[in-house]
Parts: sequence; C-alpha cells; structure tokens
Amino acid sequence: MEPVRFKAIGKIRTPFTSREGTPIQPTGAEGVLGRVEVDEAFREGIRDLEGFSHVILLFHFHLSEGFDLAVKPFLDDTARGLFATRAPRRPNAVGLSVVRLVSIEGGTLVVEGVDMLDGTPLLDIKPFVPEFDAPEDEVRTGWLEGKADKAREARADKRFIEDSAREFP
Repeated sequence: MEPVRFKAIGKIRTPFTSREGTPIQPTGAEGVLGRVEVDEAFREGIRDLEGFSHVILLFHFHLSEGFDLAVKPFLDDTARGLFATRAPRRPNAVGLSVVRLVSIEGGTLVVEGVDMLDGTPLLDIKPFVPEFDAPEDEVRTGWLEGKADKAREARADKRFIEDSAREFP
C-alpha cells in the first residue's frame, strides 16, 4: 500500500508528561482540563465550533513505536487482537478521544477529559453529534462487557512502551 501522510494542525496540552499514570480513556480524566492549540493556518476552521458541547479529537500517538497484533489491554489479563483494543501501539498510531468543549479562547480550545500526553500532535477535530456518533440500536462491547466502567480508575503503565511491550502479551 502507498504511505499515507498527515500534517499536524496543532498540539494538545495536558498535565500528563509521562505515559505511566496517564488516564487510558477520557472517562478516567473527568475534570482534567487541557488545551488544544490550533496552528494559525487552521484557526478559521474552528469557527462555529462553540455551539457544540463535545468534540472528537484525532491525534498521533507520537511516542509509540512499533506494534504487536496481540496485546494485553489495560482492562484485561488476556491477550487480545490489537484491533479489538484501543492500545496506543498500532500500525498507524492514531488516537481518538471525545472530550467536553469548555470554551474557545482565540485559536485554543479548552477541553475537559484529556487522556493524552502533553505535546501530542493534533490531526483533526470533529464535532460530536449523538445522532451521528452514538448508535441507537443494540450495542455490543465484546470482551469489554462489564469492564469498561473500570476505565475511570485505570491508568497507563509500561505495557505499551516498546521495550516493555514484550513482557505483557
């Protein structure tokens, strides 16, 4: 396949400077504020975003290197297929988080629920629209059934740092 290239449109600023101890999902970062600094060249694109309560941030796991197709996710003790998890070490290190939009200050979005490291490159912003993004029919959560609520307390450890990853699956 041909390589796909992305250009960062800004940076995400958070209080998290180390992978270890960072929340693994936005639900674990309730009340944690961050700033999404949109580069000057892309600021016109955030016009009209203030009417939305939540936004989807797409970002690059810039410190992730390599990947394994079977991983032991944070919320389980069993090795799972990578694409059945949200593990950060992926063939394309793209992350996704739905965060609450608190305010917009110039070219900066103040958001709540940040679960990424400080300085994370921002790839895209999309408005969260429940009618588009939350299926109304029966939703199944596979191996996460009964475990997803544990994400509030779960924090990252060394399992997805390349040198340590081999220890976990």
